Amino acid sequence: MARFKQSNNCVDCKCKSSIFKALSSTELDLINNNRYEVSFRAGEMMFKQGTPSPHFLCLTTGLAKLYIEGYGKNLILSLVKPVEYILGPGIYVDNRHHYSASAVEDSTACLVDVTSFKQIMRSNPDFSDEFIRRISIMTIFNFEQFISLTQKQMNGRIADALFYLSDQIYEKNPFEMTISRQDLADLSGMSKESAIRILKELKDEGILSVNGNILHILNPQQLKKISITG
Repeated sequence: MARFKQSNNCVDCKCKSSIFKALSSTELDLINNNRYEVSFRAGEMMFKQGTPSPHFLCLTTGLAKLYIEGYGKNLILSLVKPVEYILGPGIYVDNRHHYSASAVEDSTACLVDVTSFKQIMRSNPDFSDEFIRRISIMTIFNFEQFISLTQKQMNGRIADALFYLSDQIYEKNPFEMTISRQDLADLSGMSKESAIRILKELKDEGILSVNGNILHILNPQQLKKISITG
């Protein structure tokens, strides 16, 4: 289960999100006095869709997934790595989470009281601008995801997911895929069986090397062609 602590001070913290650079020492003290650190084991729920959202969550280590719980199936919206924050639109609408979050790897996060966050949003325009910019980037990414999921065939969707993992999440090629095959399927909007089948096809065609959880994109040009043609 999740473990709670409060060790580092926000002013001296080396792993805080760049969004906090816009805060004064007084504002950082306000954040520090209204937050606590939580450790999550891989697979643990951080928060559940539909529950109250009293906190602003900043991931400091590990990897998390954000997903919508549908009718018997999940759709992964994005993966979150350090040092990024998780805060849904519900805090300004109904104070509820509109998606779930869980740890993909052993992770730590700081949970900040949302009242303190809103107080700083109202008084610090630079912080507000940066927050809105980050939210806008996330929204644009979701738009691109919708295009991929609704207009591309399964091979194109897997290709997009592999580039997303290689370029934005693990930032290397080859990479160790710490998400499960089911997560890859949920990120691509298909069944686990379909995702596994397409990975095997890409491997057989020499486009991808798969050795356990180590994936290597051997022919990125061909994979990009599959992504474009859908």
